[in-house]
Amino acid sequence: MYMLLRTLSARQLLIEQLPPLATAWLIAELFYKFKSFSLECAAFLVTWFVLDALTQGVRRLASSR
Repeated sequence: MYMLLRTLSARQLLIEQLPPLATAWLIAELFYKFKSFSLECAAFLVTWFVLDALTQGVRRLASSR
């Protein structure tokens, strides 16, 4: 997380990271009810990772065309 905040500009954080982060947060709030903070936090982080990977993949495909 520190590396993410340190290496990306504020513009990149807002444009590239905020949409997957907000979507993962919404999914976690609505669907993850594991009765364990650790499990819900881990599921949120995995969801953020997957959504970010999908977003970056779509961006690469769109920019290559």
